[in-house]
Amino acid sequence: MSTAILANWLAASTELGMLPHDVLESIASELVELSVPAGCRVTLEDTPVTQLYILVAGQAERYRRQKAELWATGLLPGAVVNLSALQRGQLADSRIVTITECQFQTISADRWQALVSRYPQITAAYAERLAAKLEQLEGEMAFEQDRQAALRTYLVPQAKRGIIGSSRYAVKLRQQIRTAASDDLPVLISGEPGLEKDNIAALMHFGSNRRHQPMIRLKSALITTNGAELFGRVGGKPGLLEWLGEGTLILNDVQELPPELMPQIEQLLITGNYIPIAREGQIPLPPRPSNARLILISESTQPTFNKVVKHQIKVPGLRVRKADLEAQVNYYINIICRQTKVAKPQVTPEAIRRLQAYDFPGNLKELQGMVDRALVQAQGSKLLTAEVFWAQAPKKQLFRLNLLNAYPWLRRFLNTDWYPDRINYGFTAWVFPIVVLILFLAPQDRQHNFALNLFWAWWWPLILLLFPIIGRLWCAFCPFMIYGEIAQKLSLKLFPRTLQKWPRATAEKWGGWFLFGLFVLIFLWEELWHLENTAYLSSYLLLLITAGAVIFSLIFERRFWCRYLCPIGGMNGLFAKLSIVELRAQQGTCAAECTTYHCYKGGVGFGEGQTTNGCPIYSHPAQLTDNKDCVLCMTCLKACPHRSVELNLRPPGIELWTTHIPHGYEVALLFLLLGGVYLHRLPELNSLLNLQIDLTQFLPHLGLSIAAIVIPTIIPFLGYGAIQGIYQLGKVKYVPFKVSKPLPFITLAYGYLPLVLGANLAHYFKLGLEEGGQIIPIAFATFGQINDNLPSFIAHPAVITFLQGTTLILALLVTLFLTQKIAKRSIQSLIPQHLASICLVVTLWISIIGN
Repeated sequence: MSTAILANWLAASTELGMLPHDVLESIASELVELSVPAGCRVTLEDTPVTQLYILVAGQAERYRRQKAELWATGLLPGAVVNLSALQRGQLADSRIVTITECQFQTISADRWQALVSRYPQITAAYAERLAAKLEQLEGEMAFEQDRQAALRTYLVPQAKRGIIGSSRYAVKLRQQIRTAASDDLPVLISGEPGLEKDNIAALMHFGSNRRHQPMIRLKSALITTNGAELFGRVGGKPGLLEWLGEGTLILNDVQELPPELMPQIEQLLITGNYIPIAREGQIPLPPRPSNARLILISESTQPTFNKVVKHQIKVPGLRVRKADLEAQVNYYINIICRQTKVAKPQVTPEAIRRLQAYDFPGNLKELQGMVDRALVQAQGSKLLTAEVFWAQAPKKQLFRLNLLNAYPWLRRFLNTDWYPDRINYGFTAWVFPIVVLILFLAPQDRQHNFALNLFWAWWWPLILLLFPIIGRLWCAFCPFMIYGEIAQKLSLKLFPRTLQKWPRATAEKWGGWFLFGLFVLIFLWEELWHLENTAYLSSYLLLLITAGAVIFSLIFERRFWCRYLCPIGGMNGLFAKLSIVELRAQQGTCAAECTTYHCYKGGVGFGEGQTTNGCPIYSHPAQLTDNKDCVLCMTCLKACPHRSVELNLRPPGIELWTTHIPHGYEVALLFLLLGGVYLHRLPELNSLLNLQIDLTQFLPHLGLSIAAIVIPTIIPFLGYGAIQGIYQLGKVKYVPFKVSKPLPFITLAYGYLPLVLGANLAHYFKLGLEEGGQIIPIAFATFGQINDNLPSFIAHPAVITFLQGTTLILALLVTLFLTQKIAKRSIQSLIPQHLASICLVVTLWISIIGN
């Protein structure tokens, strides 16, 4: 490049253009061309200046140190490096690094000083330039002071903390923050209170290229309806958006924004422009661009902003991040202990499990306060136990007492081989065939066959009495499934194969109706062939149910029959809903600590957990909402290494008005069991109603049996029809009280469950209290040793009548209470169902006690 051309280029493209042309030509004649590869350092700060550099082509970056940090700025062709340092005789104030291959024009420091001495114009021009820069700097400082004063109230100096934890929720949240920090698009952060969403916004800002710009936080509810604080006024003070420049604005709680302001904020999000507020009579200004980034924070969904904001981050509540809870607790302990200068204590596993059982409606803020209180209460202890964490019991845990914690010996027993395996295979598996043989070979009536007496006069009353106490416990020792499991194990040993998976969809849809149909057949068989007083037929019944268990155990894995098809299991599951005992698991502990799910799938034991084959009926204890799907075998308790499984005392039947899901087949079975009571009293009803039907004839007997099962169930339907009628009348103001829309019949029908249980119990009281006490003479009679002098215990008829009546009255009262709890409606709107319950009790009283 010739000297003339180079001089013209200096005049047009560099800050040296303020010098006269003859001076520029002298400078151009001294310049030497230099090529520097990419990634090379050209100058180093705080070192003597040896060259003046003028960038001709390429890209480079200048690094200046400010407050122990290097701030980078890009250099474009025409940039002059080291000019100020040479003029002032100082060390280099910056570091220059090439980004691409760069072409420089250079002049040594000595030659430059010679030029300065020859041409005083250089010094004068530099002084003039310096004065202009000082004036500009003074203006910038004055603006910055005004800016800081305007923003100081709202300023966010730094992020409090990062995202703590390693759960998939924490990992996803970190990734979303990194993604949002990589560009300048608006962000909408939503989530429950107490999740420190403004800290997440701070993490985005300080992780972005805007981190050296200010970040302010503004509460939406405090913004005026015209938004003058944000947008400024025409001819008045600038707004926060103008003061903010390229910083970040957090609008907190945007759900509280004045409705009048929503369109302007939406327009700002879409176009990046805003309009200063004009007073009446003023001419509005055209839209102004805003370089600020907007981050919106909300505690609820915002359909308006959802449509226009690309980055939408929903922060998960602490209750779904239980895996991070221990890390969060330890973090807060570290912070508080460092501030208070006390030794850091350890948190016991029991304390973590207790916290994981809590849902934390206040999220992180509530947890921090809880940890703070725990440290104060611990008074310098080296351990923080469960007692020092004042977590409110979650709704699912209200009025619960974990028997396994209250009675440690019970946990130890249930974890032994005795429960239930040794009892099942060492006792039940041997006694059951003996009972079946006695039913076949011994005398065939209840007065001379103790096995028949045990089945009808002992088993039925006792199991009905135990349902409200221990639920479906019988299924843990059921001989039907014991032989199903024995057959399953033997067949797999003899014929190795893979058992079929459960057809869950089909079983859920039709399994309940299958067991309902079996129960209908059992009831009719019992009545038409006098099953309760014919030993070999009772034996056939036991063998048929056992055969079903065996057949399906040979086809499907685990206890398919027990879960879906067993009629006795269906009855047990229905009445188990009323039990005061439930088996559940701490959902927080299962979600946070468990990765194997051995309680459900089975597997090799570790920690406190034992090796098991998993839940025999494929129920996960943390997902249980209904006692019908738990046979209390305690497999989950044995498998769990985290002590998550609980055996709770609870209000009886509480699931029916809290977590219960109604099923049509259960309601059908409920009314079938109700009709079964009338079926058992068929001779009394025939006489009481003076029907004069010959029950020795099969078809009349069959017809009356079906009528006894079906007709009583009409009463609840009539009651529900009346409820619907009251509701319809209420809609046209013919009813003088408020009427809410009734729940579906399938839901309200569960209110009759205590009545059905009480009715069956009242019926079997007579068998149990009259014949059950004769078990000793009947046992001798079974083997031909009839002796009238053997002890027997028979209750007085008045005692039996009193117990039957008391049971029916108590069942009615519980039914009325349960109906109200399930319906959650006014008592007036439920009067028809209450009357239907009373009507049923009256008819049961007449058929059971009146005869």
